[in-house]
Amino acid sequence: MAEPTGKYSITMPRDIAEAAKARSGPSGLSAYVAAAVARQIERDNLNELIQVAEAEHGPITDEEIQSVRDQLHRARSEQTQGGANTV
Repeated sequence: MAEPTGKYSITMPRDIAEAAKARSGPSGLSAYVAAAVARQIERDNLNELIQVAEAEHGPITDEEIQSVRDQLHRARSEQTQGGANTV
């Protein structure tokens, strides 16, 4: 069952509205804007979670970030190599 919807009036710069309308495709501008707002809410929630974690454990260092990026890169490489070897 689809979630209930409401009708809202928003104001935004015309060029942004036209670009969004051009990209919205068959689902329409309302669905495009709703998806964009949902992504922003997810980002806001993630930022709040990061703030709480950093308040409790201290800020994440550049070295820690790079270490995780390296781990992800290695995992992707292993996944790609492993997928190429299986038929």
